[in-house]
Amino acid sequence: MKTILFGLLYSGLLFLSITDSIMAQNINRASAASPGPASNFSGSVQVTMLVAANPETDCIVSSVTFEPKARTFWHTHPNGQLLVVTKGTGYYQEKGKPIQIIHEGDSVTIPPQVTHWHGANPSGQFTHIAINPNVSKGGAVIWLQAVTDVEYNKVH
Repeated sequence: MKTILFGLLYSGLLFLSITDSIMAQNINRASAASPGPASNFSGSVQVTMLVAANPETDCIVSSVTFEPKARTFWHTHPNGQLLVVTKGTGYYQEKGKPIQIIHEGDSVTIPPQVTHWHGANPSGQFTHIAINPNVSKGGAVIWLQAVTDVEYNKVH
C-alpha cells in the first residue's frame, strides 16, 4: 500500500513538474515580412521578426532577405551579433578591412562595437538570420551612414 501511494504521489509530482515546464514555454510566431527602412538599408530588403526582445532570452532574432545589390548601412551592435546565412551568397565587411564573401551555411560572429555592413551580391538574393544578444544591456544596433556604391563595389 505504501509503495502504491508513494508511486502515485511521485507520479503526481512528476506530472506537476512536467506541466509547469510546458506551461513556462513560449511559442513565438514570426511576424509578416516588412520592408527594411530606407534609413537603415539601401535597396530592397525584407525583415521578418522571428523573436522579439523578451526577458527570458534577452535577444532579438530576425530573418533578413536582401535583393541583389541591397545592403545594410554601416552599423555597430553594442553586444555583438551572430549572422547565419540561410540562402544565397552575400557580402560582409568590417570598417578598414576587405569585403568577405559569405555563403549559405556560413556564420559570422561580430564582436561588440565593430563597425560593419552586410548584404547581397550584385546577381542574387541573400538571406540571413540575425541574432542580437543582451539587448537589455545597450540595445540591438546603432545605425551609421550608408555604404556607398564605391565601397560596395570594392570586392577583391
